[in-house]
Amino acid sequence: MFCFPYAGGGASAYAAWQRKLGPTVDVQPVQLPGREGRMAEPRFTDLAALVADLDREIGPELEGPHVLYGHSMGALIAFALTQRRRARGAPLPVALLLSAHRAPHLPAPPLTGCYTKDDMELVRGLAALGGLPRALLDRPEWLAALLPVVRGDLMLCAGAGGVDRSPLPVPVHSFAGADDRLVTVAEIREWAAYSTRESGTTVLPGGHFFIREHEGVFLDRLSDALRLYAEPAELAELAGLDLVGAPSD
Repeated sequence: MFCFPYAGGGASAYAAWQRKLGPTVDVQPVQLPGREGRMAEPRFTDLAALVADLDREIGPELEGPHVLYGHSMGALIAFALTQRRRARGAPLPVALLLSAHRAPHLPAPPLTGCYTKDDMELVRGLAALGGLPRALLDRPEWLAALLPVVRGDLMLCAGAGGVDRSPLPVPVHSFAGADDRLVTVAEIREWAAYSTRESGTTVLPGGHFFIREHEGVFLDRLSDALRLYAEPAELAELAGLDLVGAPSD
């Protein structure tokens, strides 16, 4: 399971998931350029350029059965990467697991446009969503380092209107926070239009960052989805093989 971060986030957001999900899933947090251990590298503010880079960098690891997971901005990245790989005939994920991001055909939320605002307005918007830990608010030097990353990520999301919106031949399972102030449950359910396979939405307690607020509950539901998509028959069908590995008709 390759995990893509939310705006301003990095691979560390998923650092504890391997231990909590157990040995049956291989959790691969994806570190984007310009943050945490890759802080010195230029950040991407264009979605198409980012997914092209990701396709080159992790493409060899996506040849076998895999799922893509993304939260908020990460959901958009996972979807756009899958669309790019379909366009060039590359293997697709067994499933897309997307949380806290509205379907691509819907208008972007007001916060996305805050990349043009001053720092204090951006901080207020993030704080209202619960996206700024108390430790950051108490450490101005940390906040000063984070805001350029957030600003660039919001610019990336704001310019994502050109992403391919055609339905994918893989299940798209979405997760929504019941009290999310940025994205409604109805907007999350709209992801069903982007799959030709059976999909669904799981509603969880919490706001936009329910993956932190109610991590245990969320990981239980995520485990349920992973077990569903890891069934041998499911993998065989998606790979175009029967259960003994011979090509299907």
